[in-house]
Amino acid sequence: MMFQEDLEREAAAIARNLADVRARADAAALRAGRNPSDVTILGVTKTKPAFTVRAAAMAGVTTIGENYVQELAAKHDELGDIVRWHMIGHLQRNKVRQVAPFVAMIHSVDSLRLARAIGLEASALGRSIPVLLQVNTSGEESKFGAEPDAALELARAIALLPGVDLEGLMTIAAFLDDVELLRPMFRLLRELRDDAARVLGRPLPHLSMGMTHDFETAIEEGATLVRVGTALFGLRNPDGVP
Repeated sequence: MMFQEDLEREAAAIARNLADVRARADAAALRAGRNPSDVTILGVTKTKPAFTVRAAAMAGVTTIGENYVQELAAKHDELGDIVRWHMIGHLQRNKVRQVAPFVAMIHSVDSLRLARAIGLEASALGRSIPVLLQVNTSGEESKFGAEPDAALELARAIALLPGVDLEGLMTIAAFLDDVELLRPMFRLLRELRDDAARVLGRPLPHLSMGMTHDFETAIEEGATLVRVGTALFGLRNPDGVP
């Protein structure tokens, strides 16, 4: 009984946060002349327990992103497909097998070798995994992602692989207090996506960009997937680190 009460209490709190984030996301989309329904709020539950994911699903969060393979696999093992699971963190080739059977999308494809590994595992399972090409638009050495100058050729190569379905691009912008300074990074990703779509001759519908502190700016620049953790679930630990 106590578990259920705690779960319902957590779900109610997340639902309130989701309503606030959704309202802000919708307003940002409308400012840019976009349809708000084209923007998916992806809940990021890094370091949060499976309990939080269960509550999030009850609250109406349909898509969950995880940064680490071990967390993603463990939570899926416990909860199954109560949400759509997205891999949003750096993925090593030797760990693809752990998520390939169930992952709905991999955001962090940053090399042709990784894309090939995903394609091989997916093909063996008789499926094709939606992927996004990660691009380092900030120029920070600490961030993963293809260089912008290499993104077009890499997108062309990934699009030819069996077992993967290239659906767009992803980036992690710099963490700056002034979100307006991030706008060129988001705009660059959109322009690269548009160029890749023209070269490939088919739509690339998704742009995964924007997090709690900058998702409104990202939406104004074209984001279709925003990765929101703190604004939905609170700080990740008692020390106050978001």
